[in-house]
This record gives sequence, C-alpha cells and structure tokens, in this order.
Amino acid sequence: MSAVSWCIVDRLAIVAAAWCVTSAGAQTTSPTSGVPLDLARDRARLVSELRYDMALVIPGTKRDPIVGRSVMRFRLADATRPLVLDFDPEHSRSSEIRSNGTPVRGEAVNGHLVVPASALRAGENTLEITFQAGEMPLNRSDDLVFTVFVPANARRALPCFDQPDLKARWTLTLEHPAIWQSVANGAELGRDISGDRVRVRFAETKPLPTYLVAFAAGVLQVETSVRDGRTMRMFHRETDRTRLERNRDEIFELHARSLDFMERYTGIAYPFGKFDFVLLPTFPFPAMEHAGSIAYEADGLLLDPSATQTDHLARARLIAHETAHTWFGNLVTMRWFDDVWTKEVFANFMASKIADPLFPEIRHDLAFFRDHHRGAYSVDRSGGTHPIRQPLDNLDDAASLYTAIIYQKAPVVMRQLESLIGEAGFREGLRVYLQRHAFANATWDDLVAALAPRASFDLRAWSRVWIDEAGRPTIETDLVLRDGGVDRLRLKQSDPQGLGRLWPQQLRVTIICQTGRRRIVTEMTGLEVDLTSALGDCVPLAVLGGGEGWGYAEFRLDERSVATLVEGWMRLDDPLVRSVAWSALWDAMLAGRLAPERLRATALAALREETDDQLVRDQLRDMRTLWWRFLRPAQRAALAEELESLLRRRLEAAPTRQKADWFRALRAMAITRPTIDWLQAVWARETSVPGLPLEEPEEIALALALALRDRPDAAATIDAQLKRTANPDRRARLVFVRGALSSDPAERERWFRNLADASKRRPEAWVSEGMGLLHHPIRADQSAPLVPPALDMLIDVQRNGAPFFDAEWLYGLLEGHSSPAVAASVRRYVASLPADFPPRLRRLVLQSSDVLERAASASEH
Repeated sequence: MSAVSWCIVDRLAIVAAAWCVTSAGAQTTSPTSGVPLDLARDRARLVSELRYDMALVIPGTKRDPIVGRSVMRFRLADATRPLVLDFDPEHSRSSEIRSNGTPVRGEAVNGHLVVPASALRAGENTLEITFQAGEMPLNRSDDLVFTVFVPANARRALPCFDQPDLKARWTLTLEHPAIWQSVANGAELGRDISGDRVRVRFAETKPLPTYLVAFAAGVLQVETSVRDGRTMRMFHRETDRTRLERNRDEIFELHARSLDFMERYTGIAYPFGKFDFVLLPTFPFPAMEHAGSIAYEADGLLLDPSATQTDHLARARLIAHETAHTWFGNLVTMRWFDDVWTKEVFANFMASKIADPLFPEIRHDLAFFRDHHRGAYSVDRSGGTHPIRQPLDNLDDAASLYTAIIYQKAPVVMRQLESLIGEAGFREGLRVYLQRHAFANATWDDLVAALAPRASFDLRAWSRVWIDEAGRPTIETDLVLRDGGVDRLRLKQSDPQGLGRLWPQQLRVTIICQTGRRRIVTEMTGLEVDLTSALGDCVPLAVLGGGEGWGYAEFRLDERSVATLVEGWMRLDDPLVRSVAWSALWDAMLAGRLAPERLRATALAALREETDDQLVRDQLRDMRTLWWRFLRPAQRAALAEELESLLRRRLEAAPTRQKADWFRALRAMAITRPTIDWLQAVWARETSVPGLPLEEPEEIALALALALRDRPDAAATIDAQLKRTANPDRRARLVFVRGALSSDPAERERWFRNLADASKRRPEAWVSEGMGLLHHPIRADQSAPLVPPALDMLIDVQRNGAPFFDAEWLYGLLEGHSSPAVAASVRRYVASLPADFPPRLRRLVLQSSDVLERAASASEH
C-alpha cells in the first residue's frame, strides 16, 4: 500500500447516517432499502449542480480492500431536513464524514447515509467522505478491476446519489500498481509515479448519471488509432497477437463509422470528448455504454477466423448499439428506469441503420425479423410477459426490466412507428428531443411530445396498447374454400388474455398461391379484416399474416397452411418468406398444435437443402432445441446416425463462412461413438476440418463438449487443455468450471453447493457457464435434484449478484431440462412464493421455464 500523501487509508474510521422514506417521500432517519421512487423524486427537487471528486486506492492484490475519499459538492434547495445518500457495501466498516467542514456522526441504516439537517445549509454544500469501497460492483482479480454500476449498483461501491436524474460531473483519481494501465470516463491528465505505485488523474466529465460512471485498471494493453481526426484507444488483455491484429483495424473502423453516422443523423457532434473502449474477458454481458469508456466482453469483438458473416454483422451492430447510446442514454438519459427501454430501443434501432449498409450481401429485412421477433416472442408467449414500459417503485428491481421485450420487441414497435410517421418526420422529432434534453433527463412522454406534431394519428392512444400493455395479439387465419374457389379469407384478431384489447398495426400479408405469391398490405385496426376481394384469381395454399416479417402477433395458421408449409417449406423461394413460415410453425409446435415429430421432419429437410447463411444458423439452433428438449432419448438414438451423417456432409461441403455453424451444431448434438471419437481427434489435432482453423476459444469449447460425453479420458482432456491454454483469463475460467464437468456426480454437486456462498459466485459469467454445463441435457436426469435448491437460492443470487445474473442463473439452470418432473418442481416453487416475493423475479422464473413447460407437456402426449 502506498504512502503517498493523498492516500486516505489512515483516515478510515466509520461513516454513519441514516434516512428513510415516508409515504410522502420525505427524507427522514429511518430509510427503507434500495432507491425508492419517492425518495429519488424528493432528492431530484432538492439537489442540483452536483459534482463528485473521487479518489480511490487500489491495492495490487484483491485480498486487500479498496479505500477512497469522495468530495461531493452541490446546491441544496431546502436544508430543514436530513439529506439521504446511498451507500450499501457488503461490509459494515466505519468511515468518516464531514459536512461543510464539520465532522458528522450517525448510523448506517438499510444501505443509506444520512447527513443531519443541522450540518447542511441552503445553497452550496460540501460533503467529504472516506470509505472502504464495496466489492460486488468492482469485479476484481489480482491484476484487474473494472466497474459495473448499471442499473443502480454504484451505491454498493461508493457513497453517492444513485439515481439517473441526478447527473453529476465526476473527477476521478486512481492510485494503483505502476505497471498497470487505467481508463475512466474522463481524459487522462497525468500519471505521478512513486516507487511501484502510480497516481492517475482524470479530467472532469460532462454530466453523467451514476450508472454510466466507470473505470478499469489492471494489466491491460493499449492500441491507438486515429480516424477522421479523432483519436481512439482500445484497452485489452488478449495475449494472441494474431487474433488481435486480425480484428484490430475493423474494430476501430466500425466505431469510426458509427460515430460519423450518429453525428450526421442527430445533427449533434460527439459530446463527450475522448473516445476509449475496453475489451474484458470476464465482462458479465456483451457491452456497456459508459460515456467515453465503453466496455465490451472481449470475445464479442475478437472474432475467430471461422466467424460467419452473421457473426461480423452481430459485431458491427453491437459496436453501433453502444456508440448510439452516446446520444440515446448518455446525452439524454431517462429520468427513471421505467423508461430504460427508450435508450435501448433507439440504440438497437440506430444499430440496424448504421451496420446494415456495411453488409450489402446480407438480407437485412430477414436479419431484422430473426434478430427481433423470435426473442421477443419467447417472452411474450410466456406467463412472465410484461409491457415495454414497466412501473418501477425501487431501483433494487431495475435489473429485471432488461428482457427481450425492451431489446427485441421495442425495435419492432419503433419500426412500425417510423413507418406510420414517416422517416423524415421521425428523424426530425428525434432531433428535437435530443436538443431539447441534452445533458439532462427525459421520459417517454417527452419523446411522444416531440413526435406527436409529426403524426397524423393519436400517438398516445397507440402508445397505450403497444408500450404500456403486456403481450401480443393472436391473429388467426379464417380461410374457407368452396367449389374450388375462395368463399372467404379473413384475419381475426383476439386478445389471448381475454381483456378485449386491440393492437392496431399494418400487416403485409403473404399469400402462397398455386401460381406464385401475392402480397396484400392492410391495416388491422379492429377485430378482423376481410381480404377476400384482394385475392383475385389466387386460391391460397398458405396464408402468412406476418408476411415480410412486418406484423407482430401469434399468427395462428389454418390447417391448409400448416399442411402446405410442413410439406413444402423448402419450396418457398424467398428466405424471408421461409423464415416467417418457420416462425409460425415453431409457434404452432410450442402451442401444442403441431407435433414435434412432424416438425422434425421439416427441420431435417431444411438441413439437407438450406443454403442461406442466416437460415442455416436458425435451423441449426432450432434443431438443437428439438433434439435435446422435444425428442425422447429413444427418438434421438434412432435418429442420431442420420443426423450426424447429415451434419458431417454439410460441414464438408459448406462454404468457409458457414463451416463454424455446422461444426458447432455437430459438436452440440453428437451422441454416437464414431462422431465423438472424430471430435476427440480434431481436438487432439490428429485431424482437422479443412477451412476451419480452431483457435483457443473454440478448442476450449470442444474440450468442454467432449468432457460432457463422459469419455474415459475426459479428465485428461481437460488437463491437457489447461496446459495448452495460453491466455490466463481463459485458463482461469476453465479451472473454475471444471468441477461442473466432472464425471463424478458427487463432485458436481459439491461444485454447486459451494455456490451457496455468495463470494464464490464470481465472476458471474463463469458461474453461468458452469450452471449450463451442470444442467446440460446429457446430465439433466442426474442434475434434476439440484433444481429446487438452485431455485431456493434465487433471491440471494439477485441480492448479491451483478445485474442480470439472476436471469443467467435461471437460464443456465433450466435450459437443459425437459422432464415433467422438473417442470412440476418449478411450478411448485412458483406456487409456494410468498406474497412479498419480487413480482419481476417471479416473471423471470416463468420466462425461463416456458420452453421447459412446453417440452414437458409435449412429452406427456
């Protein structure tokens, strides 16, 4: 630990203070936990011109705590009441707090600090706090630390006002080992070295909410590029220089293109000065848009040479998404997390506009449909569905708002809205919104106010059903034939929840006729729409109400359409039509109206013939789900040789851009000894797949798959993989999950029981991978007894984990299971939940168990 003069370790004593929120939202000395809405609204009225000057001392080992000093400056509108701060570290050590130069005593209550009114004054105030930082949001190893404060976890590390509408200017100073690099929101101003330690000073930021504040420090390499006069820096830990150099220029170029597009589209220059980004091997989700210092999960950007065009498009969209957040989220921030979807929908919306033109060879209407509808439907069809905009009483529950509904459904809705308003009017409304609320906060209603003058319809009424209501409509085809002609063709809308709601939308219906296809564009604003007169001489063989991937609903096929599509799906010559048709068939199978065995035959035919890159990936993904969750073991055994032979043939014949997809599918579904032996030879480098070089991440994935098959040499394979793995982060991850891979059920159970200790559930990304291995379908019968205790741990996982870890925990736990017994255990768990169980967490259980329930039901019929 350094002895430089600014080090505040010797000043560590205890911070104490307390507050609470009454029904009127007043700040008192008996606070409830979390960040309640009424408290946040009260503070937003009281506090303005907020600044933080934060200094942190980071030891060279994670065994020692991080300590800090925060100087908070702000104006206070009313000094007659105590002022509540948020600080909820997992420890309860003492600190020191001074208000306007005067020492303050108090006690910590429910994760808050209270400054008594006697220590405050109307107008300018200064609080100085020394503290020991909480560990949970700091993601530490011995040579790396990085923050994840979204959605409201800054308070678990630092004393602050942890709400999005108290934006502040932040000045940060970090002391850490001199051999480390560090990066933060502000530009680096200087490095002062003293012995083996360095003090790094960063410039004051523009106004930022706490969830966007970030720093990373550790053993990091730095790459620099200048594009269009802008200097960009990439911080990373990749040890494979070939892998790095293969991706480096494209990563910088994608960021430069995204920045250029957003500046032109919004008419607002990049507002945050310097532009850095950090690639982290243990980042818990794909990326986070920290202003001036975007964080990425490294493997999402550092693609293997076997990466497909779809992988490259996904990377381009991810970079564009995070860059677009500079304007939507960072520049204009939602006032409260009930509107978090507004920043996510426009980041996704802009990502398509930015990335798609870079890949002219890809069908982007198809990409939009497959990337958005399927994910959104997975939630909307479940018992855990919810509106796009959700009420939120406490930021403790904010992480549960992030589902496919805001990431996938909301862009579908916005595409409809842009079409209704017109592209030019929509863009102008967004520009007004951004200019009006720059460096401040806004709500969905503020955005509606900017768009409404440019709409020719009641935008607020439209918003009520699409934004504020949960679920999707059912649109059923009513086709009646008579004497070789059409008696009627209608589409009938209904509310699956029986509430009588209507979802107005434009439909672009695709009719499959004997003589070709017909397109009918119609507005569905009521209970039904009659299309009979628009058919002309077409006698429909199949009707796709969601044609062109445009409508959003459960499009329930009539029997004639089902028969046509099941038998003749591959004869549809347009990949988008095939994708829409497959989606409708998949919905029918999940709803129990189409037997999995019947759909399996269609899927196998598709695997024999499909050539479109995007549909190949979709078909392989869905075949894996059918294979492991909807087919019985005897059915898999009877089909395995045929399926594996088909996959091997397609792998050998596939163009280079598809080989990785076919190989991963074969790796995932192989169960016969000859195929497993061949995969072992590939891993051992005794043979190879022409055109498919396997770099370290792919070799590790193959080693894990082989270990799951319980080969006699499984342990030796993992030992050898550890020896050949050069990257220390990937090696550490493999060490962590190997207990979940063991061929000994008792050892696997010990690995799981160890997770009862919250401190052993980090890094969360490793835990999620381990849970998926533990509950893989191959071992589902053996791991089934561990499902109830894992569900019982859910509340603790939510309370003591990073954002979104509870969802990853549930999906890792349940995605491998399909038995009625496990489905029944989940139902019993849900039925036993107490009345005060967090409703969003209950919905998350229902979302993650939806396919389990459907697979279990299919197995009983």
